[in-house]
Amino acid sequence: MTYQVHDSAIVDDGAEIGDGCRIWHWVHISAGAKIGKNCSFGQGVFVGNRVKIGNNVKIQNNVSVYDNVTLEDDVFCGPSMVFTNVYNPRSAVSRKDEYRDTIVRKGATLGANCTIVCGLAIGKFAFVGAGAVVNRDVPDYALMVGTPAKQIGWMSEYGERLDLPLSGDARVICKNTGSIYQLTNGIVTKKEEK
Repeated sequence: MTYQVHDSAIVDDGAEIGDGCRIWHWVHISAGAKIGKNCSFGQGVFVGNRVKIGNNVKIQNNVSVYDNVTLEDDVFCGPSMVFTNVYNPRSAVSRKDEYRDTIVRKGATLGANCTIVCGLAIGKFAFVGAGAVVNRDVPDYALMVGTPAKQIGWMSEYGERLDLPLSGDARVICKNTGSIYQLTNGIVTKKEEK
């Protein structure tokens, strides 16, 4: 085994786990999970069967990653944040054939106690603030806060707020990395280094 598993954790036979992963106290990883390299799973994390997790993903304490959720490389899931996979659950109605796919793109941050309603795409390097409830797709680099979540700005790949308007055309240089971020028609892209 080329990954660490705490004695209290359960890793079901068949789970694919990459080198360098760290699986801490009371984690349960289901048999069908596919997990990349160098991931960290904090205390009390659950990972379902139909889950794909990329490389260098950090999942903090008390997060359940349910079936039909995909986390690309470098995603951060803050403590006690929530994924769902059924849009209209009822205890007496089985809806396992109605799970909706959720994808969290490369480098996105999902803050503590936020909720991601199923069937959405969270854009690359987006930043969802603590406690936000996301009920619609999130653009790349967007900063989302509130209930329901609304966009209040843009974030750099470094994790700092960018001085860009929400719409229109503009450009800014990240003070930490020198990267150039271009806003065109409400879409942010990263350009060459300064």
